[in-house]
Amino acid sequence: MSIESLRDRMAELSDLTALARLAAWDQRTMMPPEGGAERGEQLATLERLAHERATGDEVGEWLAALEAADLDGLDAEIVRLARRDFDRARRVPGDLAAEIERASAEGQTIWQAAREANDFAAFAPALRRNVELAREFAACFEGFARPYDALLADYDYGLTAARVQEVFGELSEALAPLVADAAGNGAGAVVAPPVDAQQLAVPAVLARIGAGDGGWRIDVSAHPFSVGVGQRDSRVTTRYEEGDLLSVIAAMHEFGHALYERQIAPELTRTNAGGGTSMSMHESQSKFWENHVGRHPAFAPVIAEALGDGGFTVEPAALHASLVAVRPSLIRVSADPVSYPLHIVLRFELELALIEGGLDVADLPTAWNDGMRRLLGVEVPDDAAGVLQDTHWAAGAFGYFPSYALGCLIAAQLWEVLERDLGPQDDALARADVTAIRGWLADRVHAHGRRLDTEPLVERATGRGMEAAPFLRHARGLVGAV
Repeated sequence: MSIESLRDRMAELSDLTALARLAAWDQRTMMPPEGGAERGEQLATLERLAHERATGDEVGEWLAALEAADLDGLDAEIVRLARRDFDRARRVPGDLAAEIERASAEGQTIWQAAREANDFAAFAPALRRNVELAREFAACFEGFARPYDALLADYDYGLTAARVQEVFGELSEALAPLVADAAGNGAGAVVAPPVDAQQLAVPAVLARIGAGDGGWRIDVSAHPFSVGVGQRDSRVTTRYEEGDLLSVIAAMHEFGHALYERQIAPELTRTNAGGGTSMSMHESQSKFWENHVGRHPAFAPVIAEALGDGGFTVEPAALHASLVAVRPSLIRVSADPVSYPLHIVLRFELELALIEGGLDVADLPTAWNDGMRRLLGVEVPDDAAGVLQDTHWAAGAFGYFPSYALGCLIAAQLWEVLERDLGPQDDALARADVTAIRGWLADRVHAHGRRLDTEPLVERATGRGMEAAPFLRHARGLVGAV
């Protein structure tokens, strides 16, 4: 009965994770601000329960028995992943796991207030606490060349800081001068729809690509995100600012995350294989929909029509030019698709230095501002538009940031192979017909869940490991298109 017992436990853990996601979604969308402290305790309790259920002695006994059995297929995959997760979770004391969750919830509440007040000093103690906890977490593990590798394994198992530095080195060496040379191309092509038009366009565009049924919610948050509470319960958010075209693009980005979880093979539901395999693969799906569908010239009429229905008239060509113009900027989530990865290169450099002791929290704003000047040629006016703009460090998510740029690279790699397999998608995108695209992604990426790690999955889908060249070709094409 060991495999049935293990499957039951994995389903229970899946349910606890879903409830924690639901509580976190509510915290960032609808919870009254004064609920932050209690929500932190609630999330800590869920984390402690999940940790206890994941690391119980009986799980180790089931795994020992099952590893001696002759299993194959999905059962063998469940055991393999359970062993990895069990050994990793057993390394982390329950009290530390709960403290990390508590600090994450409290840090996000403090960050929101500090960002609004442009007050890094108010946030610094929470960040310092998260850095210290991240180091404690990394110290729980053996066999990693660097502390950061232990953190990275939570988001991209199998990748290392050295591998990321290799890929990012190739990327930034070619991309930084490309951005500097292209900065300002199409500077006059600024499309600035009012908020009311955006609020009508976002659900209209998402409905046309598949998010229009009863299995979706579209909400507003300070930082756009996506949460899958269940395979038929997808929640995406965006944010609306006057004159900001990117609310639509941000919503398509989050749609990509949600679609990944929805198209995982049904037999993996409520198993430990039933989620996206890594954050880089997740980001590749969001960047795929953001950059290669949402910013495709053939899709511009679809967005223009949706904005027009909201009372804002714009020519598709002008809209597309605005979406791809290279304008190095302060804010990552508003960055153009060419300069965007450089924002991530900077964050990776900084968090690597924070974790490995080369940078003190107090010096972070200066290091941030220097890096923005070096990589993007941008001067940072204040911390709210600089070091305080992202929620990830407030949540204690160290090792997460590389996935955003790696996702850009993988998305470009996938798009090249998709068009090789299916042919150019211009006609289909002009009709907002993404049926073939969704099916191709389901087969090549989504259906596998966690059965393949990042680089093996990229190799299966494209025939090659991760590389910067497809993205650089895409970026040069965008620069030449304006």
